[in-house]
Amino acid sequence: MIEKEILIKGFKESFGFEPELISRAPGRVNLIGEHTDYNDGFVLPIALEMSIHIAASGRSDRKVVLRSLDLDQTVEFDLDRIERDEEHPWSNYPRGVAYVLQEEGYKLRGMNGVISGDVPQGAGLSSSAAFELSSAMAFLALSDLQIPLPTLARLCQRAENQFIGVNCGIMDQFISAAGRKGHALFLDCRSLDYQLIPLNLNGYKIAICNTMVKRELTSSEYNVRRSECEEGVKMMRRRYPNIKALRDLTSEMFERYADELPLLIRRRCGYVIRENERVLSSVEALKAGDLARFGKLMNLSHDGLKEEYEVSCFELDTMVELARSVDGVLGARMTGAGFGGCTVNLVSQNSLESFISRVKEGYKEKTGISPEIYISDPADGAEVTRL
Repeated sequence: MIEKEILIKGFKESFGFEPELISRAPGRVNLIGEHTDYNDGFVLPIALEMSIHIAASGRSDRKVVLRSLDLDQTVEFDLDRIERDEEHPWSNYPRGVAYVLQEEGYKLRGMNGVISGDVPQGAGLSSSAAFELSSAMAFLALSDLQIPLPTLARLCQRAENQFIGVNCGIMDQFISAAGRKGHALFLDCRSLDYQLIPLNLNGYKIAICNTMVKRELTSSEYNVRRSECEEGVKMMRRRYPNIKALRDLTSEMFERYADELPLLIRRRCGYVIRENERVLSSVEALKAGDLARFGKLMNLSHDGLKEEYEVSCFELDTMVELARSVDGVLGARMTGAGFGGCTVNLVSQNSLESFISRVKEGYKEKTGISPEIYISDPADGAEVTRL
C-alpha cells in the first residue's frame, strides 16, 4: 500500500507546496474470461488493493509537470502540443489520456503531479490501465469535470490503443474505473453493461503468483491472436451472416461447421466461445456460492489457454501445476495476455501458508527464478481524495 504521507512529502519536495488532491486507480486480476474482451465477450475481473496514486495540484498555465517517485524522473509537456516521449515512456500514459480527453472537447488545466504505485509492471495486472485512470481522474478533478465511468474507461482505452499503440480491449480500464470492494465485476464487453457480483469466498483467498517473466504486450502475439479470431468470424459468416464477433456463437453453433475452418483458426475460435460460456457459468456458480464449481471452471480456462489458444508458457504452466498440487486449492489459471505474467488461484485460507511455501520453493527449483505472491481482496475502483 502506498502511504499518503510519502506522496505528499514527495510533492512538497518537488514543488514547494502541498497538493490539492490524490487520485488513485487500482490494478486488476481477471478471475476468468481471458482474450474474450476484444471478441465482444464476457469477463469477470476484480480490482486489486495495489494501485497507482498521483498527488496533484492545478497550474495557471498549460504545462504538465510530472515526477515519478519510483523512477526518480521528472517530465514536462504542454497541453497544447502533446507528443510521445520515447526517452521517458512511462509519461506517455498521462500524455495519451490528456490528448484523448482534449480531443473529445474537455478543457483541461495544467497540472503538477507526483506519481507512485505498487502495481507490478509487466506482470499482467494492468499497471498501464491503473496509470491511465489515475491520470484521468486527476486531470478531470483539477479541471472541475466529471465523466460517466463507462465513458471514461472507453477514453482511457482509446489512449492506450491510439497513443500508446497497444490494441487492448476494454476490460482493464473498465474494472479500474468501476471496481467495488468485496465484488467481482461481470462485464459485457460489447454493451458495457455490468453487474457487481458479491464475492463470498467463505474462508478462501485470491492469491496472485508472479512468474517474474516480463511480457511486452505490444511485441507479443496478442495482435496475432486478435487477427486469428477476426479471420474465424469472417469464415463463420458464410454460415451465420449476421454474426459480428465470436461472442455471437454458441458452442453448438460453432461445432456444426467448425470442420470448415483451418485447424489453427478452429482451435483459437473454439477456445474463445467456450471461455465465454465458462464466464457465464462462473457467475452462476458464484451467485450460488459454489466455489468448487468455480474452481473447476478456472482450471478448464487455463487448460484452454495452454492447449487451444497457446498463450501460456513453461513458467505459467509450472506455477499452475505447483498450485494444483496443494490441498485446499480449488482453481489455478494464468491470467492476463499470457507469455509470462501471473497466475490467479483460489486457495483455502487454512492452506495459504503451505501454498506460498510450495509454490515459491517449487518454482525456484524448476525455473531458477524467485516468484512474488500477492494476496488481495477485491478493492474499490478509481477515486479522488481532496486534501
